[in-house]
Amino acid sequence: MAAAAIAGLWASLAACQASPASPGVSGSANRIRVVTTTTVFADMVRNVGGGLVDVTSLVPKNGDVHTFEPKPADVRAVARARLLVMNGLGLDDWLARTITNASSSDTPLVTLAVDLPGVTLLPGEDPGTQNPHLFMDPQYAELYVDRIAAGLKQVDRKDARRIDEQAATYKTRLKSLDEWVRTQVSSIPAANRKLVTFHDAFPYYAREYGITIVGVAVAAPGQDPSAGYTASLIDAIRNAGVKAIFSESQFPAKLVEQLSAETGAKVVANLYDDALGDAPVTSYEAVIRWDTQQLVAALR
Repeated sequence: MAAAAIAGLWASLAACQASPASPGVSGSANRIRVVTTTTVFADMVRNVGGGLVDVTSLVPKNGDVHTFEPKPADVRAVARARLLVMNGLGLDDWLARTITNASSSDTPLVTLAVDLPGVTLLPGEDPGTQNPHLFMDPQYAELYVDRIAAGLKQVDRKDARRIDEQAATYKTRLKSLDEWVRTQVSSIPAANRKLVTFHDAFPYYAREYGITIVGVAVAAPGQDPSAGYTASLIDAIRNAGVKAIFSESQFPAKLVEQLSAETGAKVVANLYDDALGDAPVTSYEAVIRWDTQQLVAALR
């Protein structure tokens, strides 16, 4: 982030701290102020916290978490939060780098994807990194729910039982979601379970449900791929007989359309991953259902 932008953030913070709001209060309702990096995590927090929470996502719906730059209003939201929620593993580390210091020193920061028990991480695009999109596997999303519940109870011990009950109800729905995905994907012929996506957001989903990702259109969102990279991907698509290239809602479709023109693989309607969108994709569960429906329709 540019120095001028950082200076603006801290100026905004100074003004916010000069007239702090009462912690945990949203308007006239006594709710826990929670700030998340993305709308996906905001939805998870709402499902766990229910009427106990007032949740703000810094990245808006249909936004790109990879290239997001916080604004002064975001700093003010963080400064007034009682709980901060992010993914980690490089997905949204801009929160820790540029905003976390704006919060009160005792404001807990829940990092959802780091050191989750029983998780086998997949490699990221850069050497020594891990892919951060664990939440695209609903079974791992259940572990996110546990982390969120623990964070909420840390700031609201009196409602711990209610938080646990709401978390349990949500996890039951996620278990049913996982079973539904398995049934849907099983209808795709095994030879057809190959695809290309815009960026590397689906490896955990693919690993869990027996799908092969032949490649991604861009290695890093916000950076155009080299001509050599694109040429190699075109060869891989042809050699693997990939039927579908999936665009993603928050990214331009021009590149995947180019790949389609070169290979004959069809471009399929937008998938969702890092952000929620317009109806019907307005919850995490809806993201997984929508993406699964698009995959099955294109590959079956």
